[in-house]
Amino acid sequence: MATKKVTSKKATKRVALKKRVAKKTPSKMSAVKAARPVRKRTLSDADTDADTPWLAAVRAAESKKATDIRVLDLRPVTTFADTFVICTGSNSRQIQAIADEVEKHLKETNGDRPNSVEGYQNSEWVLLDYGDFVVHVFSEKARAFYDLERLWRDAPELRIPQAS
Repeated sequence: MATKKVTSKKATKRVALKKRVAKKTPSKMSAVKAARPVRKRTLSDADTDADTPWLAAVRAAESKKATDIRVLDLRPVTTFADTFVICTGSNSRQIQAIADEVEKHLKETNGDRPNSVEGYQNSEWVLLDYGDFVVHVFSEKARAFYDLERLWRDAPELRIPQAS
């Protein structure tokens, strides 16, 4: 005995909606995103002060050979943090070493301790939350997957001054 397939109007509308969404090509959308220029904000004297905690975190990450270090200024975009420090480590031990060095360096220089540390055991993405700024230490794979720079693309990127 043959069974007749019954479809509801809602199911038909869902299928039609999926087809319309599928027609939008992601390549066109990524071309628009790629065409958007990266805004680099110039630093004021207050931003380049040696006591700036995010700059101390950058120097600590640099000392442990972190790569592709970027600092995003979140002040124009959101209120939960002022800056994101984003960097990459090549393996889990280096990621943990970078996180440890940032924590140690900030404790010694500014007396700052992180409010929370997430992902240290996994070492794919270690997050150090200092309240005003957040340090993200990624593996290459996790950084490409989460792509925080794209997610926070409206936040201008701060130029990191050369170490003296």
